[in-house]
Amino acid sequence: MIPCVRKHVISIIKGDGIGPEVIEATEMVMGAVQQKFSLEFEKIYVEAGLETYKKYGTNLPESSLKLIRQSECLLKGPTTTLEESGSELGVPVKIRKIFDLYANLRPVRTLPRAKALHGNVDVLIVRENTEGMYSGIESEIAPGIGIGIRLSTEKGARRIFDLAFKKARDRRKMVALGHKANVLKVTDGIYKRVFEEVSKLYPDIRTSEEHIDALAMRVALSPQSYDVIVLENLYGDIISDLAAGIAGGLGLAPSANIGDKFAMFEPVHGSAPDIAGKKIANPIASILSFSMCLDWLGEREASKAVESSVIKTLEKGEMLTPDLGGNASTFDLAGAIAEEVLNL
Repeated sequence: MIPCVRKHVISIIKGDGIGPEVIEATEMVMGAVQQKFSLEFEKIYVEAGLETYKKYGTNLPESSLKLIRQSECLLKGPTTTLEESGSELGVPVKIRKIFDLYANLRPVRTLPRAKALHGNVDVLIVRENTEGMYSGIESEIAPGIGIGIRLSTEKGARRIFDLAFKKARDRRKMVALGHKANVLKVTDGIYKRVFEEVSKLYPDIRTSEEHIDALAMRVALSPQSYDVIVLENLYGDIISDLAAGIAGGLGLAPSANIGDKFAMFEPVHGSAPDIAGKKIANPIASILSFSMCLDWLGEREASKAVESSVIKTLEKGEMLTPDLGGNASTFDLAGAIAEEVLNL
């Protein structure tokens, strides 16, 4: 009997710097998943990022958005964002806003061969993705004087907390909130109040609240004590990178940007132009982001297979990129992971 082939339409932004390399490596694993699990991925390639800006005068043209809307989800490589005052928002920020991808999920765990500061780390950071200081509401009101508006809404807080508690039910049933409501009494005060309200709907989940500075110190000293950490946008960006560094570095850190109808998956790291083209970038963050993509698409067996194959490849230690202490290329490592998928 010929197996039924399930089809998924995925848009792909290759990105800047090392982006095209880690995405190409991820596509090697996608090919193995298609073969192993009778899946078909229709890939729609989309222009976005710094090179696109140089070509069109914008980093995310309307034509690219039209293509993204034709897909179920987006797999994105790292893109370079201009930092000059007055320049447009970065590609991921734009996409989060346009598609209302309000939740940024950043799992942080200790992997074999990783140069981790602590062992046995397994934390899920759930970050609000569309509000806070990253809302982009800022201006220079006088020469040398800039202001930014920190947006916090009850709606934004409630939906991110609801997702965090649901994720905790599938883990170790603990949720910690980091805030600074003792100083930011209105904006963080909304988060504190809504968190306490939502927690009553999940009596099976243990909760804690910590000032964000104290939480940062505790994450650095004992990350194993956390399960799910839920944070507003800026706090979540900082703490998730801190946690990723503790667990072995951004080259191993995947992420998902989730909305009610669409999702984007991307490695946490940047475009690293200093090593672009050298074929030494670690593709694991991108490959694990694809694993999260599979899970979101409902292909949970395939998602687990990719994650398991990453771990087995690292345990063997035969194909490691320079950041992991080896001399394998980006594509050597990806090929080894793809081979593990096929051999499961």
